[in-house]
Amino acid sequence: MKLMEQIWEKAKSNKMKIVLPEGEEERNIKACEMIIKNELANIVLVGNKEKVHEMANKLGVSVEGAEIIDPETSDKTEGYAKELYELRKSKGMTIEKALKVVKDPLYFGTMMVKLNDADGMVSGAIHTTGDLLRPGLQIVKTAPGASVVSSAFIMVVPDSVYGQDGLLLFSDCAVNPNPTAEELASIAISTAETAKSLCNMEPKVAMLSFSTMGSASHELVEKVTTATKLAKEMRPDIKIDGELQLDAAIVDKVASLKAPNSPVAGKANVLIFPDLQAGNIGYKLVQRFAKAEAIGPITQGFAKPINDLSRGCSPEDIVNVVAVTSVQAQNQ
Repeated sequence: MKLMEQIWEKAKSNKMKIVLPEGEEERNIKACEMIIKNELANIVLVGNKEKVHEMANKLGVSVEGAEIIDPETSDKTEGYAKELYELRKSKGMTIEKALKVVKDPLYFGTMMVKLNDADGMVSGAIHTTGDLLRPGLQIVKTAPGASVVSSAFIMVVPDSVYGQDGLLLFSDCAVNPNPTAEELASIAISTAETAKSLCNMEPKVAMLSFSTMGSASHELVEKVTTATKLAKEMRPDIKIDGELQLDAAIVDKVASLKAPNSPVAGKANVLIFPDLQAGNIGYKLVQRFAKAEAIGPITQGFAKPINDLSRGCSPEDIVNVVAVTSVQAQNQ
């Protein structure tokens, strides 16, 4: 069974309530029908009911079975505003401003997740990553032990001997431009947890650099070695090692020469890139050259599951991200 099929099956086994704050947008409406039909999740569409039904009729799809909530008229809006005020009053939030802000669908959806009226949220078809992260960080905040929100791609590489039968996780490829050593350690741990929860794999985490075990000396290498040390101290139960060059991380023969005593070298299935430039370039190289499937970006490090979409996403992409978000919610 393919990985995405496994995630679908797990999502179906215990349906979570997922909010789609872009509820009037056509791809979300198409995805909603597919999600309900396949019994992947209980869906909340945030938007004006008339506009949602008008778009559904225009598209020839049904949103029957979805809950549709309009922040302008919902009986939850006032309570959400009061909660937002309490959360943000030290930052200058007033009750009047909170009432206005919470009517923004992204803030309304985030408050639903915060107050357990939904188990997770998926957005990004018409909003930027920053638009999504801002309310998430202000309201839901990071998970205990996570200092930073990051992203991971699950890379499914056909006919590959690397990783776990061609299955690898790459991070961070979408969020943090230049993480500190402390943030890099947190990203490594979050990605290891994603590997366990979504892929049922024992994570073997390689902290990547242009140096292997001291073969080069540079401040960029020092950041990775410091991050490796911190990650090992924080989670001694996870196999984490570095710094490692990419070939030493995944190729047995190279590992035996460059890092013979490493528990990870030559066997890594989780690759942690030193910065966003390397991570973003790396996953796209593998996606294009190896014709790999790139599942993600999967957002990790939030206290509750919030996931981002590409603005070029298809309805099928939304369905898959909702399934991933549901499994993350189950695990939390």
